[in-house]
Amino acid sequence: MTEVNEQTVRAEVRAWLEANWDTDLGLVEWRNKLVDSGWGAPHWPSDWYGRDLPVGLVPVVDEEFDRIGAVGVAKMGIRTLAAATILAHGTDMHKEKFLRRILTGEDTWCQLFSEPGSGSDLAGATTRAEMKGNKWVVNGQKVWTTSAHHADYGLLLARTDVDVPKHKGMTYFIIDIHQPGVEVVPLRQMNGHASFNQVFFTDAEISPEFMVENLGDGWKVATTTLMHERRGADGMRRYAQASDRPERIYREEAEEHAIALEPYKWYPQRAGRVDLVLERAKATGMNADPVLRQEIAKLMIMAKSAEWTARRARAAQEGGRPQGPEGSLGKLAASYVARAANRVHTAITGTESMLTGDDSPMDGVIAEILISTPAISIAGGTDEIQKNIISERVLKMPKEPRFDTDRPFREVPKNVV
Repeated sequence: MTEVNEQTVRAEVRAWLEANWDTDLGLVEWRNKLVDSGWGAPHWPSDWYGRDLPVGLVPVVDEEFDRIGAVGVAKMGIRTLAAATILAHGTDMHKEKFLRRILTGEDTWCQLFSEPGSGSDLAGATTRAEMKGNKWVVNGQKVWTTSAHHADYGLLLARTDVDVPKHKGMTYFIIDIHQPGVEVVPLRQMNGHASFNQVFFTDAEISPEFMVENLGDGWKVATTTLMHERRGADGMRRYAQASDRPERIYREEAEEHAIALEPYKWYPQRAGRVDLVLERAKATGMNADPVLRQEIAKLMIMAKSAEWTARRARAAQEGGRPQGPEGSLGKLAASYVARAANRVHTAITGTESMLTGDDSPMDGVIAEILISTPAISIAGGTDEIQKNIISERVLKMPKEPRFDTDRPFREVPKNVV
């Protein structure tokens, strides 16, 4: 048996790419070949389109793809969270039906968790799923749902039992968005984008086989999804860029990227754009201001520290350790960095920070930063939620007093009208 190490993996993936990479193939056609080979998601199980590679060797595979400009599997959007959740908790039927099409990019996903009355308190969700006949019937509302307007499937957390404590009465489903009873309504943000949606369910149906894990296991499954989401919010995410080469596969990839990335194009501004700070300070002459120089230094130290913390979390993952609360550390750090960057950009630009349009510095980018950064402290669990997770799971502090965890959900006061 050949030893699996960097040299053997590099040689094998290089040989496969040299024999199979073809820029004249269609995007889905190429990705199906890639999925069959296992090189599209090499750290996945070999039974499910992977090669059982250690996560630490995945960058070696990526380097070989980058070396010749080969297109990889689809990785953008909620589909990566769907894949991670299905791999961890799904049945063989779920894996067979959904994983291949996630990797080929044929299906798009959304995450149906937050509600108008239960954002940070996700376990307080009131959207109901009731068994009627041989179907689960869903009624309720979700909000802040990115990409729901073009999603094929959704990861749905719904209330299935109101007579048990709230965390025990939730169940996790996969729901078809293209069905009667599901209405998607876009939300306009103050920065001008419309990345999020409200989703209304009126007697929408789910077959029993699309329940993930067992009845009442929704909180456990949702925790897996959230840990992967928070790890992706640690400030180190690579924003994919399509090639401008003219061959067919690159053209199709560029079209896919344009659609998939449209809701996320303001996310770099949401993170505070630390990368623009030195450029802006030099362009305005503010780099000579001693007070501002100190603030810039503090920001850079904070950002670099957050990056190193995230790298440690990546190393833990590559070492085979499961997802843990380090995702909350990274997400909370990202919030602090974004707010600090907001303050520094404001100090550099002054009152012109309030301008938008053609008169605004950097064609509106600075103004967009200032009104977008609050979002990072909310999305994926608020800063307060992350602090609770860190205090309880990392620092082992006592849990805060709660009045609603042991009572039946129907007796708990609801934050709804």
